[in-house]
Amino acid sequence: MDNKQKNLIWFGILGLLTLAGLGAWLYQMANGLILTGMRNIVSWGLYITAFMFFVGLSAGGLIVSSSATVFNIAPFKKVSLPAVLLSVVCVIMAALFIVVDLGKPQRMFNLLLHSQFKSPLMWDVIVITAYLLISVLYLYFMTRPNPDQRKIRIMSRIALPVAIGVHSVTAWIFGLQIARVAWHSALMAPLFVASALDSGLALLLIVLLALNRSGKYKVEDQLFSSLAGLLAVFVAVDAFFIGCEVLTFIYPGEEKVMNAVSLLFTGSLAPFFWGEILLGLFLPFLILVFARNRAKKSSILLASVLIVVGVFFKRVWLLFSSFVFPLVPGQLGVTLGEFREGVDSIVIPNIWATAGSYSPTMIEGLIFLGIISSGILLFRLLFQGLISAQSPKALLSENITSRSNTSQVLGGK
Repeated sequence: MDNKQKNLIWFGILGLLTLAGLGAWLYQMANGLILTGMRNIVSWGLYITAFMFFVGLSAGGLIVSSSATVFNIAPFKKVSLPAVLLSVVCVIMAALFIVVDLGKPQRMFNLLLHSQFKSPLMWDVIVITAYLLISVLYLYFMTRPNPDQRKIRIMSRIALPVAIGVHSVTAWIFGLQIARVAWHSALMAPLFVASALDSGLALLLIVLLALNRSGKYKVEDQLFSSLAGLLAVFVAVDAFFIGCEVLTFIYPGEEKVMNAVSLLFTGSLAPFFWGEILLGLFLPFLILVFARNRAKKSSILLASVLIVVGVFFKRVWLLFSSFVFPLVPGQLGVTLGEFREGVDSIVIPNIWATAGSYSPTMIEGLIFLGIISSGILLFRLLFQGLISAQSPKALLSENITSRSNTSQVLGGK
């Protein structure tokens, strides 16, 4: 089976998953969010988890790309094009998860008709819209037949703080909620940015390794090693912030906070918390801290995949740690808003619960896979189109310049 046939098979699979997700979304719109696992206690679920996750992936990629121009890191400029394109696709996917979480997309008009600019939710809408526009403009200036380096430098200087800001504002949606003790922390924004850096760079490395192997976009081995070293630093910073956050929580021993901490250490969220510590931090750092492992593409790929999975686990335990226990449980608890058939077909409300629980339904899973599949297809099609539009002479010049700059940075080796 040649590469063309393999590509057709992959396109077919991704296309079918995209259509399945679209069908599931239409079915959800027709029947309501009751088809999801979200209820009155746990009112955010897989969609918001994925939203946080993909905003971080997007911001991390754009920070790496714009930093290459802002700080004149010549070797990293080679990966600017796939990094910016990946950022654009990821933020589009993040926005799609917000749309499906609303239940009905026309509710987006409420943001325009009844805007509350004191709300961090509104801040997030504004900054994500600005972020998407800036990313698209940045990509446009990079891919023109005769790129204007001055405009690229200007856009990179704008994109860098906006990329940091977009994930900080997303963090403030959680960190500024004083009633949610597991979220109310000044470290929430640094935590989000740190995890965006390692997960965004990890995803970029996975994509670069795939493109390099397919022959569609060649990257030097030394550049992979340099990016892997930077990834190890990002992982260490992320681990430091998480350690500070956990220590601050557990040292005073406040009852409400300890209830949330117990969920992470030994409760229902423990597989995700310890999974993130092991998969997202400990093992990747152990792999990447050694130079011989950073010279192996297989080791870089393994560490990158572990980091992406670990950061997704982090989004899970961070979101649900503040939802399990109701804010105002009352004597009997909180109604779940569900009903069941009682004796003699009398409808009896299945009402009170003193703790929340959540698991995604098949509808949520199909929509989740559909959006991810559509994102992969969009990246493949856009990347192929952008590469095809660039002249072979320009690509050859870029590769020669990149190799020359890399040699200068590495001391002429």
